[in-house]
Amino acid sequence: MGCDCESCIARSLLSVFNFVFFVLGSIVLGVGAWLAADKSSFIALLKMVESDQLEHFTQPQVIEQLAYCLMAIGAVMFFLSFLGYCGAIRESQCLLTTYGLFLIVILILEVTACGLAAAYKDRAKVETKNYLQTTISKYYSSHDRNQSDAVTLMWNYLMSEMHCCGVDDYRDFALSDKWNESKGNRIIPEACCMQTALFEPLDRSCPYSPSDSNSYYKQGCYNALIDWIMYNRNLVIIVAIGVGLVQLLAIFLAFCLCKSIEKYRGMRL
Repeated sequence: MGCDCESCIARSLLSVFNFVFFVLGSIVLGVGAWLAADKSSFIALLKMVESDQLEHFTQPQVIEQLAYCLMAIGAVMFFLSFLGYCGAIRESQCLLTTYGLFLIVILILEVTACGLAAAYKDRAKVETKNYLQTTISKYYSSHDRNQSDAVTLMWNYLMSEMHCCGVDDYRDFALSDKWNESKGNRIIPEACCMQTALFEPLDRSCPYSPSDSNSYYKQGCYNALIDWIMYNRNLVIIVAIGVGLVQLLAIFLAFCLCKSIEKYRGMRL
């Protein structure tokens, strides 16, 4: 297509932008498929690296759940970037329009979610808390590394890093059947205790007799998470605006290129 300067820039930017995401999406999708099909080789690879943190990721159940997440993320990235890249390279109005519409739907969903959260923040707070408590009550199990799944791993990491315990406090774990079956004499998980650099409790008796001096058992993770968001709110806002602007730019370029293609074809006719 003999195109003007603006349409050439739009085509080039769309091509480069979507090619990068196409490659990244392919890699993420490929890694997810590899983890789902061959967990043993990935576990062997991780065990070659001596790290207490990586050891948590060598459990088959954790790897399987991680694989499905990577495959879902990779598939979305692959599909959208494929539409955008092929649409730009082949100058296809159909592909570019589909690409732009998908991005508009995603952007609308993101804005709607933020708007609803702001308008109904009290309800959003209750629903968020209920969801977090559901993940504990349904899925949280033993701290034992041989039994950890992705949800347990996520909670252990969150509690260790944010110095908190449960959603509101340690009593949330009493609702988990899996935790009750495997806890033994423990009152709280090891992740709720003050820990060493190797993620071990400073006080070995902490899981069995927690106190304010050896654990964070009365400090809920929901409030800790809100405090972290408020402390980093400027960064969160910048990232959210940045993501939105990138999506708007991609939508604008896609429809601008569509318009240029339509104009050029009209001139030929």
